[in-house]
Amino acid sequence: MKKLFKRLIWIIVLIIISINVFILVTGRTYLYKGIAYTYLSGETGPTIYDLDKFPSARIKKSLKPFKWKLNKSFNQVKLTNSEEKYFENLESKAILVCKNDELLYERYWDGHSASSLSNSFSAAKTVVSLLIGIAIDENKIKSVDDKVGDYLPAFKANGKEKITIRHLLMMSSGLDWEESGKNPLSHNAASYYGENLYDLVTNQNSIEEPGKYFKYQSGNSQLLGYIVETATGKSLNEYTQINIWDKIGTTEDAYWSLDRKEGDEKAFCCMYASSRDYAKLGKLISQFGSWNGKQIISKKYIQEMFSNPKMETQFTKENYQYGLHIWTYLGEDEPVYYCRGILGQYIISIPSKGIVIVRLGSKRGEKVVIDKSKENSIENQYKAGHPEDLFELISFSERVIKELK
Repeated sequence: MKKLFKRLIWIIVLIIISINVFILVTGRTYLYKGIAYTYLSGETGPTIYDLDKFPSARIKKSLKPFKWKLNKSFNQVKLTNSEEKYFENLESKAILVCKNDELLYERYWDGHSASSLSNSFSAAKTVVSLLIGIAIDENKIKSVDDKVGDYLPAFKANGKEKITIRHLLMMSSGLDWEESGKNPLSHNAASYYGENLYDLVTNQNSIEEPGKYFKYQSGNSQLLGYIVETATGKSLNEYTQINIWDKIGTTEDAYWSLDRKEGDEKAFCCMYASSRDYAKLGKLISQFGSWNGKQIISKKYIQEMFSNPKMETQFTKENYQYGLHIWTYLGEDEPVYYCRGILGQYIISIPSKGIVIVRLGSKRGEKVVIDKSKENSIENQYKAGHPEDLFELISFSERVIKELK
């Protein structure tokens, strides 16, 4: 028994030594932080409550707060038993349904509240696109067709000189970024836990012709963040506060995680805000960039964001799913546009109806399984690439609005 125990100890020691050697030889020192913040903390990956694990920059709340009005029948429509079970299984923390200036429904779980801050994950990518639009409005950026190399010197040669801001927004840069939410050796893991985002994203290689094929890459969003900073002379955090956060009447401070102390914002993810303030972002998008009669972002840019650039995707031969850093679902009677995070963070806008839906939580629904017998139907092509919980949220909001009439 003692020999078996000693052998087990030696095996564990050898595994630890091997892991350390691998990390040091490959230079993947970010894995130390990743292991400490996940497995050694009782987690299996990043969470929506990681704010205190990383340095961050504060985005100050608005000096003129906008407070949602409560509809006269607020929260009278309830989740059905099956809906309740569905959303609880996805570890939901918040669901909000808004129409125009009113909150129709609001529900929280597990101690999360209206003032709780949680990780946006990739929903922040759409905020970066909005900032690009504002920089264009201010003539700090000439056009989405500007070359990335006009702002970032590393993109002036080796095939990268062909890449434009539009290509980054379309997720069709043709770069070699490895996108994975599970692989600890992926670029995503290095960007989330690492401490040198600039070198990580500017050292990518061009491997495909840009503009031809949709390939979702968080590195594209990080590059856009650096372009905003270079063009405006302001940090992503400052530019967000001045041009969006203060202007839409936010009631809570927000935060953007940094790669290191006084470092760079993780533009591809990791904005922390409250559910009601996330809903205000949805309202801004739903109103085509207008707030209180003032155009914060030009309507022209928002309309271009909503358009579906011509390119092939892994979902369909023709792109129905993605605009300029915003997801698009065209299968309803009116188009739906939404920001999406890996653990089921949703800010959903239906502009024609003035509807905004926010869902926060720790799990996302599976991608819709296409009916092979009707694979080429337009309905299937519209649904391809979208998670099933998106449709559950839309369906629930429709029922709320119908029953409140």
